[in-house]
Amino acid sequence: MGTGAQWPFIEKSALFERLALGRSAGVTVVTPNKRLSQALMLEFDAFQIARGLSVWEAPDILPFGPFVQRLYEDGLYADLSAELPMLLTPSQEEELWRQVVGGSGVLGEMSAVSGTAANCRDAWNLANAWRIRPGSGNQDTEAFASWLKSYLDGTGNDVDTARLPDMLHKFLPALTRPKLVVAYAFDILPPQTKEFLDALATEVAFSGPEKQSASLKRASFDSAKHEVEAAARWARARLEAGGRRIGVVIPSLEERRKEVVRVFSRVMGNVRPFNISVGIPLVQYPVVALALSVLRISQEEIPFEEASRIVRSPFIGGGESELGARMRLEARLREKLGASVALPKLIAAAGQTPLLRALLEKLYALRETGLFSRKTPAEWARHFSAVLDAAGFPGERALGSDEFQAQAKWHEALGELSRLDRVSEEIPFSAAFQILRKICADTLFQPETPDTPIQVLGLLESVGVEFDHLWVAGLTDEAWPLKANPNPFLPLAQQRKAGIPEASAETSLALDRRITDGWKQAADEVVFSHFTKEEDRDVLPSPLIAGVPVAELALPPFPKLRDEIFKAKKLEVLQDRAAPPVREKKVQGGTRVLSDQAACPFRAFARHRLHADELEEPAEGLDASKRGRLVHLLMQNVWDELKDSSALKGDLAPVIARAAGAAVKEMAIEGRFAELEKQRLARLAHEWFEKVEKQRPPFSVVSTEEKRPIVFSGVTFDARIDRMDKLSTGGHAIVDYKTGGGNLSAKRWQGERPDEPQLPLYAVSAKEEISAVVFAKFRPGDMRFVGLSRDDKALPKVPKAKEGWQPLLRDWKKEAERLGRSFAGGEAGVDPKKDLITCRYCGLETLCRVYEKINVLAEEEFEE
Repeated sequence: MGTGAQWPFIEKSALFERLALGRSAGVTVVTPNKRLSQALMLEFDAFQIARGLSVWEAPDILPFGPFVQRLYEDGLYADLSAELPMLLTPSQEEELWRQVVGGSGVLGEMSAVSGTAANCRDAWNLANAWRIRPGSGNQDTEAFASWLKSYLDGTGNDVDTARLPDMLHKFLPALTRPKLVVAYAFDILPPQTKEFLDALATEVAFSGPEKQSASLKRASFDSAKHEVEAAARWARARLEAGGRRIGVVIPSLEERRKEVVRVFSRVMGNVRPFNISVGIPLVQYPVVALALSVLRISQEEIPFEEASRIVRSPFIGGGESELGARMRLEARLREKLGASVALPKLIAAAGQTPLLRALLEKLYALRETGLFSRKTPAEWARHFSAVLDAAGFPGERALGSDEFQAQAKWHEALGELSRLDRVSEEIPFSAAFQILRKICADTLFQPETPDTPIQVLGLLESVGVEFDHLWVAGLTDEAWPLKANPNPFLPLAQQRKAGIPEASAETSLALDRRITDGWKQAADEVVFSHFTKEEDRDVLPSPLIAGVPVAELALPPFPKLRDEIFKAKKLEVLQDRAAPPVREKKVQGGTRVLSDQAACPFRAFARHRLHADELEEPAEGLDASKRGRLVHLLMQNVWDELKDSSALKGDLAPVIARAAGAAVKEMAIEGRFAELEKQRLARLAHEWFEKVEKQRPPFSVVSTEEKRPIVFSGVTFDARIDRMDKLSTGGHAIVDYKTGGGNLSAKRWQGERPDEPQLPLYAVSAKEEISAVVFAKFRPGDMRFVGLSRDDKALPKVPKAKEGWQPLLRDWKKEAERLGRSFAGGEAGVDPKKDLITCRYCGLETLCRVYEKINVLAEEEFEE
């Protein structure tokens, strides 16, 4: 590895003096990365301000890669344009690799091909930067060497970014070069970089941050979350004390970005004086995600969640004008559509939103012209733009700053797709869409924001940056030093010989030790921290900070923003547990009304008087409710034909087959899926009749799925009794089919506010003499009746009521009247019977805000 040791070293203060002379001094500073270039630019601005200047010429500071590309572009605009090869864009390079890897037949799936292509591009960049010759070694390196030959053939006379510095060598004498090039804060200088700087035939020098005499401290915390919160409190304290350059370094910042933003926002209050250095993939910005969803539905089915976002989005035409109508449409779509949605179905359902329907019809017209066709990437980019224009993208309202910048980046992504024409032939929609989506997924985007005093950085982004105060978090023995991570496509021995830091534990340790020493001199105050527990496992500090003294940190307990808001509150407390009494004599909702009243009075009030309910979640295939409905229809059809137990002695197969077919037809299930459901229902029915119905004393079925009104406390409720049998032992049995999970037991009918009051309600309101009440447990391998009876002869294995049948009916009647009276009287308090267990599947939590009343979870756990 070249070190550039023959180059002189320039102190940073002297470098700034040279830069202050302006571009005429001919000084260019190159850095290892963009973050360091930006930081150095800000430091120079501060230097000029300290000199009393208000206007100055911007210095020439940029990363090494853009510096090389700028020289290349200068050549294109000079007399060298005819001699210089065309430079491939990163997307073009990756597309060539994708064609090579995909054409090899080694990998099948598109995702595997794309991932391998990206790794091959990284390996080729690494091989050129460190002068490694791809070759034999193992199966991976041999495959890469073979792919590389095809890739180089595919590039033809063009050049990629990996070879650009080498290609420019012979053209450098004809290019305008700076008088002085300063390599700033290069801890590692790859051979390709050193050779290029040497080939400039100009003055080259090193420079780096000024060493500071820092106050070093080390701290530990019991969890990674508490460590981040402590760092945020420390940063705010230093900011309020007058700090202007405050750095917080957090490992795995990309994975923990949301958590870090949440914690820092909460600690900082109603201002946001911090910047997170790591962006998020462009595909995650709502305006870009919506654009991709519109393109996708224009050609193929999409998941319901995506279709829902299209309907609700402000980024398509009419999003503001039809806001209310589209919200109502979205609620209806959850009941009508399945787990996946095609454009024609969405158009058919959008009748009450004319603007939306018109836009969708325009999309369908474009879909007709592009269906099954193949186009060049540039043609697809134009088609995609036309589709989005037809959808009224990006909507009626003015975009916010972040949205506007994300949209501009989206147009750049479309431009990247267009440029693939140089390396790609005609492709179908699916390939073009996947390429565009990958470009968006690979583009980490951070909207531009004003300069902030607090910078939150990743581990390696802080190298070479100077601060007034610096906190480096997460320095556990597993996270630091970094583990060796050699590239699998290059020979390992050559990587180690070249000195690539990631190639071996030794070189990685050496680099990380230098970085740690740099941190120790990067600020007046430096805090190293680590956490001691990860779940139930003990974690040790990194050996690279073992020598730093442990110190107690004074971290003020800053109030959280929500606490500040509540402190300034003016609240009037009003206990409002009662709604107006029910005026209607008949209430919709059936016995579920009283079931909800027993579970929680507010639930009954919200669902059956306010008509509030959670939104449906379309599922793939049949959900549990529809499967249960199929069983109800099956049994209804069977008993409508059989009538009584005497018919069980014959061949049931034809009866069951007809009943299953009728049930599937009524549920509008078609195709191969219908045949599978018929077979499933037939198996269930045969098992049920063999194990349960044929073992009973004689009986007759007097009604199936019968609707009848029931009255409690002057209010009429609709009821539907699954089945009622007349028993040879006397009386009638009420049967309720149960096909779902859960523990079925007669205990669910007992006591105040019973969990399942439905059957007791039927029993005490029936005009017939009731002598048994049972669930029909309709589950494969566990078919049986569960319930209570007047005596133990009514139904097999159904016990009689211990307290006596008539006392049980009186208790049921009393509780039914109480529930009816409380509902009719307007009792609507938030009072879940079993606290949050009752609330788990309610879906009304945001309306009743039960978590403000019952907070059984610690705040730290609940917020995650």
